[in-house]
Amino acid sequence: MLNFFEKRIPHNGMTYVEYISSVEQKLESTNYKSLSYEERLEYDKLKLNLARSRRIQKTYEVSDELINLVNKIKSPQLWMVLTETWCGDSAQNLPHIAKFAEINPKIDLRIILRDENLEIMDLYLTEGTRSIPKLIAFNENGNELFKWGARPKKAEELVNELKSRGLSKVDYIEKLHLWYAKDRGKELEKEFVQILRELFSL
Repeated sequence: MLNFFEKRIPHNGMTYVEYISSVEQKLESTNYKSLSYEERLEYDKLKLNLARSRRIQKTYEVSDELINLVNKIKSPQLWMVLTETWCGDSAQNLPHIAKFAEINPKIDLRIILRDENLEIMDLYLTEGTRSIPKLIAFNENGNELFKWGARPKKAEELVNELKSRGLSKVDYIEKLHLWYAKDRGKELEKEFVQILRELFSL
């Protein structure tokens, strides 16, 4: 069993509701007028992330195909997500993942902050980087079942293409979020359908 799993670090992570609540509390307790220019940019980003997550929570419905697959899970699973509240990809993907997990009470979705758990993050690098969000699913014994992250493959391909064309980070991030808005979670769903099909050898 992995050391951090034995210490129950994932088990003690935040639920999705607690995670969103922590963002809301941070925004509500901040005096915007007292912030520096850089701090205001970070505040605005966090506020935008929350708005995006809330929109997905209200409008997104899981497909019947994925519902059926998630309901095939008969033994408890812990879905650990490493992320940070400022992460734009997390704002676009985590609400969908939370909806997936809600389908089956056997799934316990827990969120831990990357920067407080770098020793765990470094076990799950994406091409050598600490990319987030990163989901790792475990069974009761702490055995890894599957991994996902940090964004849908089609989104990653788009970012790589835009970078190769010399777009600035501001520009390619804007186009990435337009892609997310148009996709509405479809590519993420496809990937989880494939992950679960492989898990059940379907």
